[in-house]
Amino acid sequence: MAEAYPKEKFDQYIARFNAEDHTAFEDFLHPQMHMMNGTLEYTGIEGMIHHYKVNIWPDFKEVLYVPRFVSDDKHIAIHMNTHFEARHDKEDSLFGPVKKGETFDFNGLIMYDLEDGLFKDIQVAYNSFVFTDVDGNKKDLGLPH
Repeated sequence: MAEAYPKEKFDQYIARFNAEDHTAFEDFLHPQMHMMNGTLEYTGIEGMIHHYKVNIWPDFKEVLYVPRFVSDDKHIAIHMNTHFEARHDKEDSLFGPVKKGETFDFNGLIMYDLEDGLFKDIQVAYNSFVFTDVDGNKKDLGLPH
């Protein structure tokens, strides 16, 4: 029986992601990676790099937290909490108009299928996606994509 994907290695990926290090995608994603995140779907490492370098990181500080990790040699399943904070006012962000300091919090599950130790297929499932305005008012948005 093959060994499970090591949590320590996955933690390295999360740390590099949180540091906005797009080279983590090159090191951890399969060249034909497929991502499905609600209605947002893209393929390949370049798709992932573009999504974060163009659509997310310029406008939001995104921090991932992984309270639960389960793996075998072909799959990883995690419980993921993600916190987005708007870096500045913007009328046309990925999440619509935002003001500096507004936040979005994702709570959900993510399944990774592995090939050659790399993330080949990534499926994101939502439990909640909550917007908090600068006054602290919260609203569950459902699916953001």
